Amino acid sequence: MNNHPIFSEHPGLIAIFAIAVVVMLLLDLGIFNKKSHEVSNKEAITWSIVWISLAMLFSGLVYHYAGATKFYEFQSAYWIEKALSVDNLFVFILVFKFFDVANSNKHKVLFWGIVGALVLRALFIFSGAFLIELTYLNKILAMMGMEGFKYDINIIMTLFGLFLVYAGIKSWSSGDDDDDEDYNDTRGARLIRKFFSVSDKYDGDKFFTIENGKKLATPLLVVVAVIEFTDLLFAVDSIPAIFAISNDPFILYTSNIFAILGLRALFFLLDNFIHLFNKLPYGLAVILSFIGVKMIIAPFYHIESVISLMVIGGVLLISVILSIMFPTKEEKEEDNED
Repeated sequence: MNNHPIFSEHPGLIAIFAIAVVVMLLLDLGIFNKKSHEVSNKEAITWSIVWISLAMLFSGLVYHYAGATKFYEFQSAYWIEKALSVDNLFVFILVFKFFDVANSNKHKVLFWGIVGALVLRALFIFSGAFLIELTYLNKILAMMGMEGFKYDINIIMTLFGLFLVYAGIKSWSSGDDDDDEDYNDTRGARLIRKFFSVSDKYDGDKFFTIENGKKLATPLLVVVAVIEFTDLLFAVDSIPAIFAISNDPFILYTSNIFAILGLRALFFLLDNFIHLFNKLPYGLAVILSFIGVKMIIAPFYHIESVISLMVIGGVLLISVILSIMFPTKEEKEEDNED
């Protein structure tokens, strides 16, 4: 891996990234989605193309200023986060269904969930990079005045790798455990009810309402909190995974954020075309396990970022193809009814 962070050599990329994100969020919420509405397939496809195009353009700048290695690191981290986020979106669908959220309000919930993710991912990635830098075994031994080993093992990275292999195996066999989840009893929902009295009914797209002269939180605020905590839990998988690709926090954060910013559009496509992804959880299990193995063997054998990108892309493509070729029993019945 290249040990020179981009932001120390090309600070202009930070400004480009920050301006692009702020401008797009302002355009998204302030102009194109100023009023809550149901997102159509056409709109979701358009925004998906916009966000992916922005990510690819930015990766082109990374290639121009920092070279091919950083470009492959960005691409690999981006598509890993994009792939793992789909698993997150499956749960979002269940959350919206559980709370009976109107289609016109889903975009607003996802928007504020993503704004929260911008902050939380920064904390995870930059603190993670700091901890990893401190936990190289040879560095620890040198501080103790002891001789190091031939292979410089990183304690945190090895633990992350073992965790991801375990998560991949568990994900493969987990099935549909989330279907019967009581999302009213999750930490996010309990946190809102701890600080606010919550109304039993929605008030359009408002997070607070007035009932009998008393200010109450609406169920929509509860949904935002549940979505936020759900993303926090999924970050436990996705953030360690991208550390297998690069140790440059700028690469990891920018790729992560570009992937997250496109989640809302991807959610509406997934909600309408979920049959194209029924085998994806198995593909994600393979990807998690592959990344975990890569992290474990990294001190002994380095798998290049371009190889990782090819494996990730290949697994995702095969997962979608198998989903189309082998639909679930429910999907077959729906097709027969049509």
